[in-house]
Amino acid sequence: LGEIQFRNYQVRYRPELDLVLKGITCDIRSMEKIGVVGRTGAGKSSLTNSLFRILEAAGGQITIDGVDIASIGLHDLREKLTIIPQDPVLFSGSLRMNLDPFNNYSDEEIWKALELSHLKSFVANLQLGLSHEVTEAGDNLSIGQRQLLCLARALLRKSKILIMDEATAAVDLETDHLIQMTIKKEFSHCTTITIAHRLHTIMDSNKVMVLDHGKIVEYGSPEELLKKPGPFYFMAKEAGIENANSTPF
Repeated sequence: LGEIQFRNYQVRYRPELDLVLKGITCDIRSMEKIGVVGRTGAGKSSLTNSLFRILEAAGGQITIDGVDIASIGLHDLREKLTIIPQDPVLFSGSLRMNLDPFNNYSDEEIWKALELSHLKSFVANLQLGLSHEVTEAGDNLSIGQRQLLCLARALLRKSKILIMDEATAAVDLETDHLIQMTIKKEFSHCTTITIAHRLHTIMDSNKVMVLDHGKIVEYGSPEELLKKPGPFYFMAKEAGIENANSTPF
């Protein structure tokens, strides 16, 4: 289903340090699109790290479809989640291996994912196609191509929950737009959490969560939040966004 609940969730990076998330409580319904915004250090990445249990709870709990994530194995938990990270990780090896490390998918499915992520012609024009060797960390691909490969990987996995960690911060507006369009269409049945770097990428979310110093200070639809002079209103104003329909183009 992809329902996520945070109940007074707290987290810190090390036992002797202050809390970075100070009691987060919220409900994310199945198939909702949530945008997470906040200044640097507000706790946006900690939220993602908590979902994957890269950080363990200091208090409270997170449940996915009613199951406390602390009670299941990491492998089972992470199988339910897909992330398109800010800095995509690729391995040295073929493109095919990078997209499908466990050989779960047919070539046909892989080409379909490449087509949807706007990489089909790029890969088709490589001399070795899917056997094209990716160098260490993907250095022989542009950052935009690496990002799109991560998108193709996510399309293959079809998890119920997709997390985008400022995923388009490093790509040009055109690639950003392609990624947004694909996600809107192909992940419409998924719960999507987008940690936003550029506000315009989350203006069509169902809800926006504004974090500040590890707390949720606002949570509501972009339209609602733009009606009153609160944190989101001022961030939008700074970004030159007048209303929920403003687009960057």
